[in-house]
Amino acid sequence: MSKKNDRMRTSIFILFSIFLLSSCGKSDSSNQQTALEHTQKHFDANYICPMHPQIVRDEPGSCPICGMNLVKKEIQAKEMEMKKPNAMVIIRPEIIQKMGIRTTTVKQADMRRQIKTVGYVAYNEEKLVHVHPRSSGWVEKLYVRREDDLIKRGQTLLKMYSPEVLEAQQDFLVALRAKNNGTRFNRQQYQDAIENRLRLLGVPNSTIKKIEQTNKSINNVPIFAPQSGTVIHLNIREGMYVTPSLEMFSIVDLRTIWVMVEVFEHQLDWVKRRLKAEIKVPALPGRVWKGKVDYVYPELEPKTRTLKVRLRFNNPKGLLKLNMFAQAVIYAPPKKNVLKIPQQALIVTGERESVIMAMGEGRFMPKDVKTGMRSQGEIEILSGLKKDDKIVLSGQFLIDSEANLQASFLRFRQMEH
Repeated sequence: MSKKNDRMRTSIFILFSIFLLSSCGKSDSSNQQTALEHTQKHFDANYICPMHPQIVRDEPGSCPICGMNLVKKEIQAKEMEMKKPNAMVIIRPEIIQKMGIRTTTVKQADMRRQIKTVGYVAYNEEKLVHVHPRSSGWVEKLYVRREDDLIKRGQTLLKMYSPEVLEAQQDFLVALRAKNNGTRFNRQQYQDAIENRLRLLGVPNSTIKKIEQTNKSINNVPIFAPQSGTVIHLNIREGMYVTPSLEMFSIVDLRTIWVMVEVFEHQLDWVKRRLKAEIKVPALPGRVWKGKVDYVYPELEPKTRTLKVRLRFNNPKGLLKLNMFAQAVIYAPPKKNVLKIPQQALIVTGERESVIMAMGEGRFMPKDVKTGMRSQGEIEILSGLKKDDKIVLSGQFLIDSEANLQASFLRFRQMEH
């Protein structure tokens, strides 16, 4: 409330000063004063905090937030011959020290493009298989009873009894006997047809050879694992009646995994397939996995305005578990030979982007700039600055506020003349 009252009092006093000066006439030029000079003469000094410019007091004291001594605010301005007046702020050396003003220079160098993001570990869908029965029947013996079990390729998953498979075995035995008895018909084609029928019903080649060798049918036909991996879905129990539409097992090989991440819109041009990437997981500190960008999705998420990107990593020891939280970095080629400044030096008001230039001898002046790429705490400067220009790195918001106030005084003075 105090700050609001101070601003209201200041505005009323300035307007009243302009009114008095405009009504005095020009008969006595020696006693004439401008609005700026009159305001400087009669304006009550304000005391502000260098670290918290919103703290404004009428008398010396300390900041209620950080405890620093309040600094006297003085009105100083230098007119610039421009259509839109721009104020130069002059600050005494001791005030610069108290405000903690630091400066840096505009650099021209390569700008790294590293995308830091987060995501989660997902299974590689290219290494996922579903196991369905090829015929209807009953599960007589189940060898895998739990999800997350590790299995090997060729391992027996279950044995099932299927009337359709048993019938095909009988036809196969008839074809074998006809071949052995020398019956006149195309015995080889008939045998091949029945043997192919058994394969289509999911009977393994090893079981077909066993039937041929023993000349006997097998009631409970085994089903083997098509690949090594981890069982992530188990949907059967012993004694169940199953049909070809039932997904009995889902098996995924976790020796390679995906990490799903999201990047912001302004980084879309940086991301391409085969770029190098690396991840760290909080659950396993000190370890780094190196991989690459596997796929960039074609559509942005409408709510978050981000683009989904898929990373691929080797996981030979199985240390990375599904749904683990991961911190990812994507390395894009750097942008060559650009002007850049630290991001903290930029002032963004919503209508303009500017920096505070350090002119030397305690002189500071705002300068509008046009920015480009942003990465790793740095901002590309497209126009408004040149190499080796000195700009303010900290304390620039307070200087900018003072410059705006002085620019207002300059406009009042121009209106007076």
